[in-house]
Amino acid sequence: MSQSRIGRVAVLGAGTMGHGIAEVAAIAGYSVALRDVEREYVDDGYENVEWSLGKLAEKGRLDEGPEAVLDRVDPTTDLEAAVSDADLVIEAVPERLALKREVFAEVEGLAGEDTILASNTSSIPITDIAEAADDPGRVLGLHFFTPPVRMGLVEVVHGKETREAVAERAAEWVESVDKTPIHVRTDVRGFVVNTVLGPYISEAAWMVSDGEATIRQADAALVHDRGYPMGPFEIADLTGIDVGYDVRTERGREVPPVMAERVEAGDLGRKTGRGYYDYEDGDGADYEPGDGEGFDTLRVEARMVDRAAYLVGEGVATPDAVDTGARLGLGRFEPHPYLVELVEGGRTGEDAGAGFHEYDDGGSSGTER
Repeated sequence: MSQSRIGRVAVLGAGTMGHGIAEVAAIAGYSVALRDVEREYVDDGYENVEWSLGKLAEKGRLDEGPEAVLDRVDPTTDLEAAVSDADLVIEAVPERLALKREVFAEVEGLAGEDTILASNTSSIPITDIAEAADDPGRVLGLHFFTPPVRMGLVEVVHGKETREAVAERAAEWVESVDKTPIHVRTDVRGFVVNTVLGPYISEAAWMVSDGEATIRQADAALVHDRGYPMGPFEIADLTGIDVGYDVRTERGREVPPVMAERVEAGDLGRKTGRGYYDYEDGDGADYEPGDGEGFDTLRVEARMVDRAAYLVGEGVATPDAVDTGARLGLGRFEPHPYLVELVEGGRTGEDAGAGFHEYDDGGSSGTER
């Protein structure tokens, strides 16, 4: 294991993302401080790490005993103790800019001069967070995905002032914990993956809010008809409906009523037992293959493609980075066999003379583009 000049890691926030990141680092051999403001939160996060390690051990996915990994996790409420000797600090507190700035301002005064200060924010520009630091050059984003133990991607987000050497050192660390980094070089809200994923969730939410579809219809169509690993409402329940809500309100964007209603009722998804689906008294995401009939998947996917084009066109990320982000961060689906058959047969669209339809005045059939 190469520790890329980083020996100890501090994770601030013991919620779903925080304890997951701490577990990833501990599995890779790092000493990790898992810190939160209340002992209850810390204990809950630590117990989740313990449970997850047990499951990984049962499946033969650990190279050592779970107890040895857990011994490298130090649960604490003491911020100074957590960050004073850390080489990398990863903030994983709720998606509120004011709160994140408060954390970074306090941490910078307690951490060493060479400590990298990273945020796991999923959407807030790193430049805005870094304004709280005297040295914004050592601040960047390390955006993990839910659940961190399973998802193989981390977005390395450059703020306007982030030093290249800091970003490279952080990317090396990401590789050392067996994740794939992609560089997000223009600091836009949502970065790469969530910029593409945003319409997947929000467009479906607006369609349901406007009475044009049902929750199960949207999820079933996009999973069973289009091949995505999870439906938009199922994803929202997993990550927390309040996370998407906070992102939209932070940006001053209108929230789809179907989302706002759940948040106002405290039904935030799996973590509360109920969200778009019922996980306590119901069967969870119980949509069936036939439930998606009549849902307009093109309306959702066209917006996703448009957002991907924006990322490349504006220099946010390279086409390879966007593709890697979609493959690892979205669980990009395998093409349907019929689509493969069309492409292999040269039926690639109007210019080829044939695709899903025949074109009498197109180019010669059989030409691959």
